[in-house]
Amino acid sequence: MWNQFKRQLRHLGAKRWQHYLSEAAMQRITQAIAESERTHTGEIRVCLEARLPNSYLQRPQDLKTIARQRALSKFAKLRVWDTADNNGVLIYLLLVERTIELVADRGIDAKVPPQTWQAIVHSLGQALERGAFEAGLLDAVAQVSDLLRTHYPASAGQSNPNELPDRPDAS
Repeated sequence: MWNQFKRQLRHLGAKRWQHYLSEAAMQRITQAIAESERTHTGEIRVCLEARLPNSYLQRPQDLKTIARQRALSKFAKLRVWDTADNNGVLIYLLLVERTIELVADRGIDAKVPPQTWQAIVHSLGQALERGAFEAGLLDAVAQVSDLLRTHYPASAGQSNPNELPDRPDAS
């Protein structure tokens, strides 16, 4: 009960995403995603949430479980699951907690070992600890892009529509 109350207070006082990333940084991340997606048929989405909605703060589970539930919800709401080859990847950051979740659709997830995804999350986590939010996100986008390029390369003459927005979803 006390931990839940402390969590609610922490989230009430959460700083907005602009505290962590400038608009120029958001543009650079958007550009990196757009350039990446020209080289493969996958889709990359970045989601930045300053704090959890109250409905999630009321849950009795531990923070890791709650963050995973929220990331899965965002994966659905942002339609990352709805790509032609089931090869969308969501990089989710819960900023107030500096918690990271990576959700990969079943097509790409079946081709990449779990420890590879965990290594990307770990690397991003280290960058966040140093306060290097932009650099960490750009590196994570590059690592995910490399995986998508390996398993779903874009072929010359192949249709490669941009199925999802490139700009990070931020709230």
